[in-house]
Amino acid sequence: MSAQANAAPVIIKKKKVIAGGGHHGGAWKVAYADFVTAMMAFFMLMWLLNATTEQQRKGIADYFSPTIPINRVSGGGNGAFGGESIFSEMTLPKNGTGATAPHSSMEDQARGASGTSEGEKNAEQEAVEAVEAVEAMLMGRGGETMVMENALKHIVTRITDEGLVIELFELEDVPLFKAEDDEPAQLLRDLAAVIAELAKTVTNRIAIGGHVRSDPVVLAQSVVWERSANRADQMRHLLEEVSIDAKRVQRVTGHADRSLAVRDPMARRNNRIEVILLRDTKRN
Repeated sequence: MSAQANAAPVIIKKKKVIAGGGHHGGAWKVAYADFVTAMMAFFMLMWLLNATTEQQRKGIADYFSPTIPINRVSGGGNGAFGGESIFSEMTLPKNGTGATAPHSSMEDQARGASGTSEGEKNAEQEAVEAVEAVEAMLMGRGGETMVMENALKHIVTRITDEGLVIELFELEDVPLFKAEDDEPAQLLRDLAAVIAELAKTVTNRIAIGGHVRSDPVVLAQSVVWERSANRADQMRHLLEEVSIDAKRVQRVTGHADRSLAVRDPMARRNNRIEVILLRDTKRN
């Protein structure tokens, strides 16, 4: 009894062993998943840039372009808290969106009144839609393109404030004109016939501009101005030969090598013809 009373108590200590060094959370998994997703998107972007044409890339970019509606009617009034529309003649006098009536009242200016009737606005919208429809027909956005596949790579279109610009440009192995001359190649004749068929579907006026590359050597007298003007005039003759009314052509301009398409001034890509379907504007 005495021996047991003097014995030291037995203490049992349980040690919890965790294999693998313990749990540090799963945040790294989320970061790794984001990294893998970003890399997949990056490689998909690289593949799209390599597998698509310039026109297809422009269509993809247009699909993701945001459209922000803007209300042209002011929320202000004539009271103590009255305001003025940002489209009024006094607020935005330079961008053409404010009131433009010769003797418009202050209330009309604050509402952004332009003196244009609803019917004229609808006509202008229809003209814009017609130009966009011509672009879709040319580039095949609405289905089948009107241009043969080998000629489609020579065409770039864009819609500007001036109208629909149809740019016809040379490639290294396929010129639009014969050997730095003003005689059109067969490719340009075929493209002129296609553009003429499209132009007949609308009534827009036409402007033609000629651009050429810089001369590869320094000449005593440069002929880039004459060459660009002559090429633009040759395009006018081609359009008139395929039944485009001569009165629709409003201007023929030679731009020489002053407006380059690529950085290299002597690149053949700078040799191009621009046919512009001008917007129908109201004449005073």
